Amino acid sequence: MKYWVAFSSIEQLDSNFVRSLFNHFGSIERAFSASIEELKQIEGLSVRKAENFIRKRDGVDVDKVYEEVINRGINVLTLEDAKYPYMLKQIPDPPICLYYKGDLFSCNLERTIAVVGSRRASLTGKDGVKKIISDFRNTDICIVSGLAAGIDATAHESAIDNNLKTIGVIASGFDFTYPSSNKHLYEKIENGCGAVVSEYYPTFEPLKFRFPQRNRIVTGLSYGTIVGEAAMKSGALISANLTLEQGRELMCIPGAINNINTEGIYKLIKDGATIVTKGEDVLSALNWEIKSDRKQDENKISFDSPQQKIIFDIISIEPKGFDEIQTQTNLSTEELLTALSMMEIRGLIEQTEGDRYKRA
Repeated sequence: MKYWVAFSSIEQLDSNFVRSLFNHFGSIERAFSASIEELKQIEGLSVRKAENFIRKRDGVDVDKVYEEVINRGINVLTLEDAKYPYMLKQIPDPPICLYYKGDLFSCNLERTIAVVGSRRASLTGKDGVKKIISDFRNTDICIVSGLAAGIDATAHESAIDNNLKTIGVIASGFDFTYPSSNKHLYEKIENGCGAVVSEYYPTFEPLKFRFPQRNRIVTGLSYGTIVGEAAMKSGALISANLTLEQGRELMCIPGAINNINTEGIYKLIKDGATIVTKGEDVLSALNWEIKSDRKQDENKISFDSPQQKIIFDIISIEPKGFDEIQTQTNLSTEELLTALSMMEIRGLIEQTEGDRYKRA
Protein backbone atom coordinates (compact mmCIF):
# COMPACT_ATOMS: atom_id res chain seq x y z
CA MET A 1 0.00 0.00 0.00
CA LYS A 2 2.78 2.45 0.85
CA TYR A 3 3.98 2.58 -2.76
CA TRP A 4 0.50 3.55 -3.94
CA VAL A 5 0.57 6.35 -1.36
CA ALA A 6 4.06 7.34 -2.50
CA PHE A 7 2.83 7.69 -6.09
CA SER A 8 -0.18 9.66 -4.81
CA SER A 9 2.08 12.08 -2.92
CA ILE A 10 3.63 13.36 -6.17
CA GLU A 11 1.36 16.21 -7.29
CA GLN A 12 2.42 16.25 -10.94
CA LEU A 13 1.37 12.65 -11.62
CA ASP A 14 -2.08 11.66 -12.84
CA SER A 15 -3.81 8.37 -12.15
CA ASN A 16 -3.61 7.24 -15.80
CA PHE A 17 0.19 7.45 -15.68
CA VAL A 18 0.39 5.42 -12.47
CA ARG A 19 -2.02 2.78 -13.77
CA SER A 20 -0.03 2.42 -16.99
CA LEU A 21 3.13 1.74 -14.97
CA PHE A 22 1.32 -0.68 -12.67
CA ASN A 23 -0.20 -2.59 -15.60
CA HIS A 24 3.18 -2.82 -17.30
CA PHE A 25 5.21 -4.04 -14.31
CA GLY A 26 2.44 -5.97 -12.52
CA SER A 27 3.67 -4.68 -9.17
CA ILE A 28 3.29 -1.21 -7.71
CA GLU A 29 6.65 -1.49 -5.92
CA ARG A 30 8.42 -2.44 -9.15
CA ALA A 31 6.64 0.39 -10.95
CA PHE A 32 7.78 2.94 -8.36
CA SER A 33 11.37 1.66 -8.39
CA ALA A 34 11.74 1.35 -12.18
CA SER A 35 14.86 2.67 -13.89
CA ILE A 36 14.75 5.14 -16.75
CA GLU A 37 15.76 2.33 -19.14
CA GLU A 38 12.80 0.22 -18.00
CA LEU A 39 10.39 3.15 -18.31
CA LYS A 40 11.53 3.80 -21.87
CA GLN A 41 10.27 0.33 -22.79
CA ILE A 42 6.66 1.30 -22.03
CA GLU A 43 4.79 1.96 -25.26
CA GLY A 44 3.35 5.46 -25.47
CA LEU A 45 5.31 6.85 -22.51
CA SER A 46 7.39 9.84 -23.51
CA VAL A 47 11.01 10.10 -22.40
CA ARG A 48 10.34 13.54 -20.98
CA LYS A 49 7.50 12.24 -18.81
CA ALA A 50 9.60 9.31 -17.64
CA GLU A 51 12.50 11.59 -16.70
CA ASN A 52 10.17 13.95 -14.87
CA PHE A 53 8.80 11.03 -12.85
CA ILE A 54 12.29 9.81 -11.92
CA ARG A 55 13.26 13.31 -10.77
CA LYS A 56 10.15 13.69 -8.58
CA ARG A 57 10.26 10.11 -7.29
CA ASP A 58 13.83 10.40 -6.06
CA GLY A 59 12.69 13.10 -3.63
CA VAL A 60 10.05 10.89 -1.99
CA ASP A 61 10.65 9.01 1.26
CA VAL A 62 8.18 6.13 0.83
CA ASP A 63 7.92 5.21 4.50
CA LYS A 64 7.62 8.83 5.61
CA VAL A 65 4.78 9.82 3.29
CA TYR A 66 2.83 6.71 4.31
CA GLU A 67 3.37 7.38 8.01
CA GLU A 68 2.15 10.96 7.59
CA VAL A 69 -1.18 9.63 6.32
CA ILE A 70 -1.56 7.09 9.12
CA ASN A 71 -0.55 9.61 11.80
CA ARG A 72 -3.38 11.89 10.64
CA GLY A 73 -5.93 9.13 11.26
CA ILE A 74 -6.74 8.79 7.57
CA ASN A 75 -7.77 5.46 6.05
CA VAL A 76 -6.59 4.42 2.58
CA LEU A 77 -7.96 2.20 -0.16
CA THR A 78 -5.96 1.46 -3.30
CA LEU A 79 -6.88 0.01 -6.68
CA GLU A 80 -5.51 -3.34 -5.47
CA ASP A 81 -7.86 -3.48 -2.47
CA ALA A 82 -10.74 -5.95 -2.67
CA LYS A 83 -12.90 -3.38 -0.84
CA TYR A 84 -12.28 -0.62 -3.38
CA PRO A 85 -15.80 0.57 -4.41
CA TYR A 86 -16.93 -1.49 -7.38
CA MET A 87 -18.80 1.30 -9.19
CA LEU A 88 -15.88 3.70 -8.90
CA LYS A 89 -13.47 1.12 -10.28
CA GLN A 90 -15.55 0.90 -13.48
CA ILE A 91 -14.99 4.51 -14.58
CA PRO A 92 -12.30 5.28 -17.19
CA ASP A 93 -10.06 7.11 -14.72
CA PRO A 94 -10.50 5.74 -11.17
CA PRO A 95 -8.30 7.30 -8.46
CA ILE A 96 -5.30 5.17 -7.54
CA CYS A 97 -5.85 5.96 -3.85
CA LEU A 98 -9.02 6.77 -1.99
CA TYR A 99 -8.32 8.48 1.32
CA TYR A 100 -11.22 8.62 3.76
CA LYS A 101 -12.33 9.54 7.24
CA GLY A 102 -15.43 8.12 8.88
CA ASP A 103 -16.99 4.73 8.23
CA LEU A 104 -17.16 4.26 4.46
CA PHE A 105 -18.42 0.71 4.80
CA SER A 106 -21.38 1.69 6.96
CA CYS A 107 -22.68 3.11 3.67
CA ASN A 108 -24.47 0.77 1.29
CA LEU A 109 -22.30 1.18 -1.80
CA GLU A 110 -24.94 -0.66 -3.84
CA ARG A 111 -27.54 2.05 -3.13
CA THR A 112 -25.65 5.25 -3.94
CA ILE A 113 -27.18 8.35 -5.53
CA ALA A 114 -25.20 11.49 -6.38
CA VAL A 115 -26.81 14.89 -5.86
CA VAL A 116 -25.16 17.89 -7.54
CA GLY A 117 -26.08 21.49 -8.27
CA SER A 118 -25.39 25.18 -7.97
CA ARG A 119 -23.34 26.66 -5.14
CA ARG A 120 -25.68 29.67 -5.27
CA ALA A 121 -28.82 27.60 -5.16
CA SER A 122 -32.24 29.18 -4.78
CA LEU A 123 -34.53 28.37 -1.87
CA THR A 124 -36.79 26.51 -4.30
CA GLY A 125 -33.88 24.44 -5.58
CA LYS A 126 -32.81 23.49 -2.08
CA ASP A 127 -36.38 22.60 -1.13
CA GLY A 128 -36.67 20.33 -4.17
CA VAL A 129 -33.57 18.42 -3.08
CA LYS A 130 -34.86 18.19 0.49
CA LYS A 131 -38.23 16.87 -0.68
CA ILE A 132 -36.78 14.09 -2.79
CA ILE A 133 -34.23 13.02 -0.17
CA SER A 134 -36.91 13.01 2.54
CA ASP A 135 -38.76 10.40 0.47
CA PHE A 136 -35.85 8.03 1.20
CA ARG A 137 -36.08 8.50 4.96
CA ASN A 138 -34.89 5.52 7.05
CA THR A 139 -33.76 3.49 4.02
CA ASP A 140 -30.29 2.24 3.17
CA ILE A 141 -29.85 4.70 0.30
CA CYS A 142 -26.59 6.65 0.50
CA ILE A 143 -26.39 10.23 -0.77
CA VAL A 144 -23.11 11.22 -2.45
CA SER A 145 -22.14 14.84 -3.07
CA GLY A 146 -19.19 17.22 -3.14
CA LEU A 147 -19.38 19.00 0.23
CA ALA A 148 -19.58 22.39 -1.51
CA ALA A 149 -21.96 25.20 -0.58
CA GLY A 150 -25.50 25.28 -1.97
CA ILE A 151 -27.06 22.08 -3.33
CA ASP A 152 -24.18 19.87 -2.09
CA ALA A 153 -24.49 21.03 1.51
CA THR A 154 -28.28 20.76 1.35
CA ALA A 155 -28.01 17.17 0.09
CA HIS A 156 -25.66 16.12 2.89
CA GLU A 157 -27.72 17.86 5.57
CA SER A 158 -30.96 16.37 4.26
CA ALA A 159 -29.44 12.89 4.25
CA ILE A 160 -28.38 13.27 7.87
CA ASP A 161 -31.78 14.73 8.87
CA ASN A 162 -33.52 11.73 7.29
CA ASN A 163 -31.34 9.06 8.88
CA LEU A 164 -29.44 8.27 5.68
CA LYS A 165 -25.75 7.72 5.23
CA THR A 166 -23.85 10.21 3.10
CA ILE A 167 -20.46 10.40 1.38
CA GLY A 168 -18.75 13.75 0.85
CA VAL A 169 -16.08 13.87 -1.86
CA ILE A 170 -13.64 16.74 -1.43
CA ALA A 171 -11.29 18.45 -3.90
CA SER A 172 -8.26 18.65 -1.62
CA GLY A 173 -6.30 16.69 0.92
CA PHE A 174 -7.54 16.37 4.50
CA ASP A 175 -5.28 19.18 5.75
CA PHE A 176 -7.89 21.56 4.31
CA THR A 177 -11.59 22.17 5.00
CA TYR A 178 -13.21 23.87 2.03
CA PRO A 179 -15.41 25.78 2.27
CA SER A 180 -14.73 26.48 5.93
CA SER A 181 -18.45 27.13 6.46
CA ASN A 182 -19.02 23.39 6.00
CA LYS A 183 -16.72 22.36 8.84
CA HIS A 184 -19.73 21.18 10.88
CA LEU A 185 -20.77 18.94 7.98
CA TYR A 186 -17.30 17.38 7.73
CA GLU A 187 -17.48 16.60 11.45
CA LYS A 188 -21.01 15.15 11.34
CA ILE A 189 -20.25 12.93 8.38
CA GLU A 190 -16.96 11.69 9.81
CA ASN A 191 -18.52 11.00 13.22
CA GLY A 192 -21.22 8.48 12.40
CA CYS A 193 -23.10 9.74 9.32
CA GLY A 194 -20.92 8.25 6.58
CA ALA A 195 -17.52 9.18 5.19
CA VAL A 196 -15.53 12.05 3.70
CA VAL A 197 -13.30 10.85 0.87
CA SER A 198 -10.60 12.29 -1.37
CA GLU A 199 -8.15 11.07 -3.97
CA TYR A 200 -5.62 13.67 -2.87
CA TYR A 201 -2.68 13.28 -0.54
CA PRO A 202 -3.39 15.17 2.75
CA THR A 203 -1.20 18.19 1.94
CA PHE A 204 -2.73 18.93 -1.50
CA GLU A 205 -4.56 22.27 -1.64
CA PRO A 206 -8.11 22.83 -3.02
CA LEU A 207 -6.91 24.27 -6.34
CA LYS A 208 -9.42 25.22 -9.02
CA PHE A 209 -8.65 22.38 -11.45
CA ARG A 210 -9.23 19.76 -8.74
CA PHE A 211 -12.97 20.45 -8.46
CA PRO A 212 -13.86 19.12 -11.93
CA GLN A 213 -11.56 16.15 -11.23
CA ARG A 214 -13.43 15.54 -7.97
CA ASN A 215 -16.76 15.44 -9.85
CA ARG A 216 -15.88 12.19 -11.64
CA ILE A 217 -15.61 10.50 -8.23
CA VAL A 218 -18.99 11.86 -7.03
CA THR A 219 -20.73 10.45 -10.09
CA GLY A 220 -18.44 7.41 -10.30
CA LEU A 221 -19.41 6.22 -6.82
CA SER A 222 -23.09 6.44 -7.74
CA TYR A 223 -25.66 4.49 -9.74
CA GLY A 224 -27.32 7.72 -10.83
CA THR A 225 -27.02 11.49 -10.47
CA ILE A 226 -29.74 13.97 -9.52
CA VAL A 227 -29.08 17.52 -10.72
CA GLY A 228 -30.78 20.06 -8.43
CA GLU A 229 -29.93 23.32 -10.17
CA ALA A 230 -27.43 24.07 -12.94
CA ALA A 231 -26.57 27.17 -14.93
CA MET A 232 -25.48 26.73 -18.55
CA LYS A 233 -21.80 26.90 -17.60
CA SER A 234 -21.43 25.13 -14.28
CA GLY A 235 -19.75 22.29 -12.47
CA ALA A 236 -23.13 20.59 -12.24
CA LEU A 237 -23.27 20.29 -16.02
CA ILE A 238 -19.77 18.80 -15.97
CA SER A 239 -21.07 16.21 -13.50
CA ALA A 240 -24.09 15.57 -15.71
CA ASN A 241 -21.86 14.85 -18.71
CA LEU A 242 -19.63 12.62 -16.58
CA THR A 243 -22.71 10.68 -15.49
CA LEU A 244 -23.61 9.95 -19.09
CA GLU A 245 -20.00 9.09 -20.03
CA GLN A 246 -19.89 6.63 -17.13
CA GLY A 247 -23.13 5.01 -18.27
CA ARG A 248 -25.12 6.01 -15.21
CA GLU A 249 -28.69 7.35 -14.89
CA LEU A 250 -29.08 11.14 -15.20
CA MET A 251 -32.05 12.75 -13.42
CA CYS A 252 -33.09 16.41 -13.09
CA ILE A 253 -35.36 18.31 -10.72
CA PRO A 254 -37.34 20.88 -12.77
CA GLY A 255 -37.45 24.43 -11.44
CA ALA A 256 -38.73 27.89 -12.23
CA ILE A 257 -38.14 28.80 -15.88
CA ASN A 258 -37.06 32.34 -14.94
CA ASN A 259 -34.22 31.09 -12.71
CA ILE A 260 -30.79 31.31 -14.36
CA ASN A 261 -29.80 28.18 -12.43
CA THR A 262 -32.43 26.09 -14.21
CA GLU A 263 -31.28 26.87 -17.76
CA GLY A 264 -28.89 23.94 -17.62
CA ILE A 265 -31.59 21.72 -16.12
CA TYR A 266 -33.97 22.24 -19.02
CA LYS A 267 -31.21 21.69 -21.56
CA LEU A 268 -30.48 18.34 -19.94
CA ILE A 269 -34.17 17.45 -19.89
CA LYS A 270 -34.52 18.35 -23.59
CA ASP A 271 -31.52 16.13 -24.28
CA GLY A 272 -33.21 13.19 -22.59
CA ALA A 273 -32.52 13.35 -18.84
CA THR A 274 -35.24 11.88 -16.62
CA ILE A 275 -37.46 14.37 -14.78
CA VAL A 276 -37.80 13.58 -11.06
CA THR A 277 -40.10 15.34 -8.61
CA LYS A 278 -40.32 12.69 -5.88
CA GLY A 279 -38.41 9.75 -4.52
CA GLU A 280 -40.56 7.26 -6.42
CA ASP A 281 -39.38 8.78 -9.72
CA VAL A 282 -35.76 8.18 -8.73
CA LEU A 283 -36.43 4.59 -7.67
CA SER A 284 -38.26 3.96 -10.94
CA ALA A 285 -35.41 5.40 -13.01
CA LEU A 286 -32.90 3.18 -11.18
CA ASN A 287 -35.25 0.18 -11.12
CA TRP A 288 -34.93 -0.07 -7.33
CA GLU A 289 -37.56 -1.29 -4.88
CA ILE A 290 -37.01 0.20 -1.46
CA LYS A 291 -39.44 0.73 1.40
CA SER A 292 -39.57 4.19 2.95
CA ASP A 293 -41.12 5.24 6.26
CA ARG A 294 -41.72 8.84 5.13
CA LYS A 295 -45.50 8.65 4.70
CA GLN A 296 -45.82 6.66 7.90
CA ASP A 297 -43.84 9.38 9.70
CA GLU A 298 -46.09 12.10 8.23
CA ASN A 299 -49.17 10.28 9.48
CA LYS A 300 -47.68 10.24 13.00
CA ILE A 301 -47.46 14.05 13.17
CA SER A 302 -49.59 15.34 16.03
CA PHE A 303 -50.81 18.89 16.54
CA ASP A 304 -51.58 20.73 19.75
CA SER A 305 -54.66 22.37 18.25
CA PRO A 306 -56.86 22.29 15.14
CA GLN A 307 -55.40 25.68 14.18
CA GLN A 308 -51.91 24.18 13.91
CA LYS A 309 -53.15 21.51 11.50
CA ILE A 310 -54.82 24.20 9.37
CA ILE A 311 -51.61 26.25 9.26
CA PHE A 312 -49.57 23.15 8.37
CA ASP A 313 -51.90 22.40 5.45
CA ILE A 314 -51.82 26.01 4.23
CA ILE A 315 -48.03 25.97 3.79
CA SER A 316 -47.92 22.52 2.22
CA ILE A 317 -47.02 23.75 -1.28
CA GLU A 318 -44.95 26.88 -0.80
CA PRO A 319 -43.88 29.23 2.02
CA LYS A 320 -46.50 31.70 3.18
CA GLY A 321 -46.17 35.06 4.90
CA PHE A 322 -47.84 35.96 8.19
CA ASP A 323 -50.56 38.06 6.50
CA GLU A 324 -51.40 35.30 4.02
CA ILE A 325 -51.76 32.73 6.79
CA GLN A 326 -53.86 35.11 8.90
CA THR A 327 -56.20 35.82 5.98
CA GLN A 328 -56.80 32.11 5.40
CA THR A 329 -57.19 31.16 9.07
CA ASN A 330 -59.05 34.24 10.41
CA LEU A 331 -56.98 33.94 13.59
CA SER A 332 -56.16 36.98 15.67
CA THR A 333 -52.59 38.26 15.62
CA GLU A 334 -51.99 36.92 19.13
CA GLU A 335 -53.49 33.50 18.34
CA LEU A 336 -51.48 33.15 15.13
CA LEU A 337 -48.21 34.26 16.73
CA THR A 338 -48.72 31.72 19.52
CA ALA A 339 -49.51 28.89 17.09
CA LEU A 340 -46.55 29.68 14.83
CA SER A 341 -44.16 29.94 17.78
CA MET A 342 -45.26 26.58 19.18
CA MET A 343 -44.95 24.93 15.77
CA GLU A 344 -41.43 26.33 15.35
CA ILE A 345 -40.43 25.07 18.79
CA ARG A 346 -41.71 21.59 17.90
CA GLY A 347 -39.80 21.65 14.61
CA LEU A 348 -42.90 21.43 12.41
CA ILE A 349 -42.24 24.69 10.55
CA GLU A 350 -39.40 27.13 10.06
CA GLN A 351 -38.97 30.69 8.88
CA THR A 352 -37.40 31.44 5.50
CA GLU A 353 -36.25 34.58 3.74
CA GLY A 354 -38.72 37.44 3.83
CA ASP A 355 -40.34 36.32 7.10
CA ARG A 356 -42.25 33.52 5.42
CA TYR A 357 -43.05 30.13 6.93
CA LYS A 358 -42.57 26.68 5.42
CA ARG A 359 -42.72 23.08 6.59
CA ALA A 360 -39.50 22.02 8.30
